[in-house]
Amino acid sequence: GGLADIAVAPMPGTVFSVAVEPGQAVARGAALMVIESMKLQTTISAGRDGVVQTVHFAADQTFDRGAVLVTLEAEGA
Repeated sequence: GGLADIAVAPMPGTVFSVAVEPGQAVARGAALMVIESMKLQTTISAGRDGVVQTVHFAADQTFDRGAVLVTLEAEGA
């Protein structure tokens, strides 16, 4: 596993919407979720091709900077 296995919050905020679910295959750059911080929406994207393992926050939940938002399954798992 590496940093590409996780999508980390670049700032504290609230989950606006979640675009994926566990078990879903995603391509590098695919939208995983949209977060909102200070009225600004930011799309969190996959760092590599993979399969979603865990979505750690649901819509309307808040998180801190550095929180792990989505985890992808380890490559070759």
